[in-house]
Amino acid sequence: MIENYLLEELVTFAECGTLSKTADNLMITQPTITRGLQKLESEFGVPLFNRQPNRLTLTKAGQMAAEGAKKLLDDNQKLVDRVKNYAESQRMIWIGGTAPGPLIVANHLDIPHLVVASETGNFILVNDVTSLLENHEDTLILSHEEVQTNDVESIYIGKERLDVNIDQFTLLANRQSVKFSDLKDMSFIVLSNIGPWRQIIQDQIPGAKFLYQGEMAALQEITRYSNFPYFSTNVTELSNHKRRDDDDRTRVVISDEAAQMEFYAVYLKKDRRLVTPVVKALTKLWPK
Repeated sequence: MIENYLLEELVTFAECGTLSKTADNLMITQPTITRGLQKLESEFGVPLFNRQPNRLTLTKAGQMAAEGAKKLLDDNQKLVDRVKNYAESQRMIWIGGTAPGPLIVANHLDIPHLVVASETGNFILVNDVTSLLENHEDTLILSHEEVQTNDVESIYIGKERLDVNIDQFTLLANRQSVKFSDLKDMSFIVLSNIGPWRQIIQDQIPGAKFLYQGEMAALQEITRYSNFPYFSTNVTELSNHKRRDDDDRTRVVISDEAAQMEFYAVYLKKDRRLVTPVVKALTKLWPK
């Protein structure tokens, strides 16, 4: 069994190209590196180095050994990380999401040992859901798409519905509902990071302009001193950022099917017992 430190010395030498740079990189002496590489060559039983005056290079076999050593070290580290993540997941339930809405709901759960991702942070791509669960980086992911594999299952938790808040003195504000097409050519104040909703409003509203804001505080300040319309949902009612009492906009339902988004709790089947209480609580708390 070749020891990891010898593999690390070989990989570092392959990357640095000289003994002195390898020693500096690993913060050990050059003679130590030399002895380690000699021992490693002896372990393989074949020449790994071309030795010339004041110059040491890898043979073809040495290059193959360095590539294999790097893969072994990477695989070892991945195993360590995976085991650590798994052990951590048994103590805490890590919740991520593909959009802000379900994370707003999750942040209102009164359940111990939950760690919920920020509702204003970077959201998970649907294509990454399975790998994040399998590597135990998340225990439960709230996704706008259902995921079903041999190891992963999903359960429906609720629907988010998009509304638009319009100046009360406009004609649209007097209607019970509007369609996306009714909002054409209008300008909206919108948070930059709203997950899949961003693409939906861009695709569905012809000729619209979106004044994206990176922070909720900035959005609220602009809405206070302007009459630009903005969007909200049944879920954002749970947000800490409440609608101002002096906001004179009228909230109008958007009736298009694209203005409704279903969400699912996605998890590893073997974690079903662990996450079931959380999923039930999410479903119960979800705004109707």
